[in-house]
Amino acid sequence: MGIFEAILLGIIQGLTEFLPVSSSAHLRISSELMGIGDAGAAFTAITQLGTEAAVVVFFWRDITRIIGRWYQSLMGKLPRKDPDALMGWWIIIGTVPIVVLGLVFQDQIETTLRSLWFTAITLIVFGLLLGLADRVGRKQRDIKDMTWKRGLAYGFAQALALIPGVSRSGGTITAGLLMGYTREAAARYSFLLAIPAVFGSGFYQLVKAIKAPVSPTPMGLTALATVVAFLIALVVIGLFMKYISKRSFMPFVVYRVLLGIVIIVLLVTGVLTADGGTAIAQTAGGAQ
Repeated sequence: MGIFEAILLGIIQGLTEFLPVSSSAHLRISSELMGIGDAGAAFTAITQLGTEAAVVVFFWRDITRIIGRWYQSLMGKLPRKDPDALMGWWIIIGTVPIVVLGLVFQDQIETTLRSLWFTAITLIVFGLLLGLADRVGRKQRDIKDMTWKRGLAYGFAQALALIPGVSRSGGTITAGLLMGYTREAAARYSFLLAIPAVFGSGFYQLVKAIKAPVSPTPMGLTALATVVAFLIALVVIGLFMKYISKRSFMPFVVYRVLLGIVIIVLLVTGVLTADGGTAIAQTAGGAQ
């Protein structure tokens, strides 16, 4: 990977992180098409720190209010049933599934599940699920109607995004729509819920990369891609929230299905290889 590829992947990460199209899938596919192999799970997780920093900037008032009132309720200065305090608890509860499943299936997430066959299939299947949820969802509930059970359901939907192609926002928004939330409420809670998980995963991978740099991508280029992703994401998140307040998710559904089909065709014809990680390992072995 060179500077140009790092910048391009940063742009792709920033453009796709908040759209229900799977940023990890796009990074996985793009790096293969660039001829640099799979950039790796660590690269994906670390660059997501940039896009998640954009979420913090965009929702700064909501985040500081939720944290502040959650802490005040914990200290007995506010009622335990304060809506913002409860939201803090729902986010904590919703983060548990992805932490547990991420640790349990860490090896599979970084190897087997990064196969482009998995990516293509999940793009199509979860794209169709998003379309179904957008069509049949009642879209009556607001974010204030969140409960611990719904927060936990959101959490399991978010955990599915450990598989490239599912999409963190796509999975959680689909769950929200099926539970009757409006498009905007489903997306807003999805973004807030992602903050602890993404920062946790990103910093975990960052520490691992610093202590034992085994990633195929140099840290300097990863940092460059992360900064680029942050700048692009700041623009995209605002545009996305405005879009979904008035329009459906159907364009994203069509895009996901078509992209999945294209990947399958490229795999069958040999243009893409399913296991980029193996290709990298073979290349490195040959170089030795």
